Amino acid sequence: MIGAMALRRDIGSTTVFALEDGAGTFFEPRQQAFPAATAALWQCADERDPAAVTAGGQWRLRFRCFAIRLESGQTILVDAGIGPTRPPSGWTPVPGRLPEELAAAGIAPADVTAVVLTHLHTDHVGWAVVDAAPYFPRARYVLQRAEVEAVRAVNPGLRRFLLKPLTSAGLVQLVDGTERLGPGLSTVATPGHTPGHQSVLLSDGAETLLLTGDLLVHAVQLVDPDIGFRYEWDRTAARRSRVELLADLRRVGGVLATAHLSEPFVPA
Repeated sequence: MIGAMALRRDIGSTTVFALEDGAGTFFEPRQQAFPAATAALWQCADERDPAAVTAGGQWRLRFRCFAIRLESGQTILVDAGIGPTRPPSGWTPVPGRLPEELAAAGIAPADVTAVVLTHLHTDHVGWAVVDAAPYFPRARYVLQRAEVEAVRAVNPGLRRFLLKPLTSAGLVQLVDGTERLGPGLSTVATPGHTPGHQSVLLSDGAETLLLTGDLLVHAVQLVDPDIGFRYEWDRTAARRSRVELLADLRRVGGVLATAHLSEPFVPA
């Protein structure tokens, strides 16, 4: 039985659960985070996602993961949330509630067969390793090779606290670009936000869903995909990834599964 907290979308015989680990306000004014956004774009973005702006004009965002249940019974988790504790210099709300969200969807940690980490930012990997042990003990952890090779630039502390425990347990799977995860399900390299950022694409031929990671982080980037985010590693590459993939999805009427927008499932 699906609990009240679990939001879901079916794509053919595959079910995608949206799992919210937490919510909070960004640590700086949104105009600084998206310096190229105009007042007109903010107005359009607020109409599209009104819950993302507080009465005082702050950016309120969700911290969301997704669980994909295949017809075979396999369960794949996309991202691992903010976790139970705040990392050094972190600003995210903790503790996260991913365990409760998984339980509401009828998923135990041992049921997860793969964890796709879209990138190595702390609000996307927080439950991957808890108390120096993999939280999902039977899962392979799927990362783009380029992301792991660039970990010193992304977050050097994660080499010790995240990658070492996973590697020691033999659970890391490095991929290069597109990797098939199941029927109609694959990784897609979307570099820019970080060097090895990846998204996950699910399609049954009739419907297409893109699990975005941080390909986009605010509705202003849906209104105008050219708008860069201050904390992108390479804004040119991030823009290219975002513009090209959103254009492809819009041609087929695809849907986005978003990590940080107020609604988990939104039209591209």
